[in-house]
Amino acid sequence: MPNPPPRPTAESRSVARRVGSVVVFCLVAFLATLVSQSVWTGLLVANLKTSPGIPWSVAVMAVLLWAMWRYAGGAWWPNSTQQSRSRYRRANPVARDLFLRAMLAGLLSLGALISLWLALGHLVHIPGNPAANYAGYSLLTVVAVIVMASLVGAVTEEVGLRGYMLTRLERSVGGWLAVAIVALAISPGHGATQGFAVVTLAWYLLSDLLLGALSLLTRSILPSIAVHAVGLLAFFSVVWPTDRFRHPAPLGSQGPEFWIEVVVFGILLVSGLAALRSLAARTPKYGA
Repeated sequence: MPNPPPRPTAESRSVARRVGSVVVFCLVAFLATLVSQSVWTGLLVANLKTSPGIPWSVAVMAVLLWAMWRYAGGAWWPNSTQQSRSRYRRANPVARDLFLRAMLAGLLSLGALISLWLALGHLVHIPGNPAANYAGYSLLTVVAVIVMASLVGAVTEEVGLRGYMLTRLERSVGGWLAVAIVALAISPGHGATQGFAVVTLAWYLLSDLLLGALSLLTRSILPSIAVHAVGLLAFFSVVWPTDRFRHPAPLGSQGPEFWIEVVVFGILLVSGLAALRSLAARTPKYGA
């Protein structure tokens, strides 16, 4: 008779429980992020259908976003989870010098990524968010919606992904691997909304790695929220609305704007990497 399969040891069962706990925690954090953003989408759709001239959804979402931020940071019931929620939100104060270095590194790198997106639009088709049709809406509604959309995207994703998920994974696998896991884990979410094109997924992967690095190196999501919000604001107001003017063509047949974007990308890439290296030097644990 064949020998019976070996029974799992106590150690292997313990490892399986820890892995399962991390997976469930990260899944819940990811789903909470999606739900938070869905609330804004629902409010906005209702607002534009009923009274587009008055952006009441922005005011309602501002209150809800404040409440989400407070609860994620440990406010209110239950008392037993207040400390852990505060820790997982990762909104730790950042010294002024470190914050400025993080913003410099983040904005330079963000500029490089935007330049890369613009240049790629002259080479390949990039499926992305279709530009919103602002015709028929007041300037107040358009500005208020774009600003709130940028804040909602930045705050909810940084709290859920670079706050809760990254902090939990960092305890289990270490900082840089945690940053990579978070970036890879949320790639299907980008694909579902932006298209499963290799170029698009690779671009978002780089963006998520940048935001994760800022959160890791500063031990806080505050710089990454600011950089993320600026990036969304740029895409909502400038990049996505102008994507239709960029048409893929064989390399060498592009106009001068393509080569300007390539040069700008190179300059900002080198500057951004240098700034990130300088930022990492201030955090010996991860910068070594």
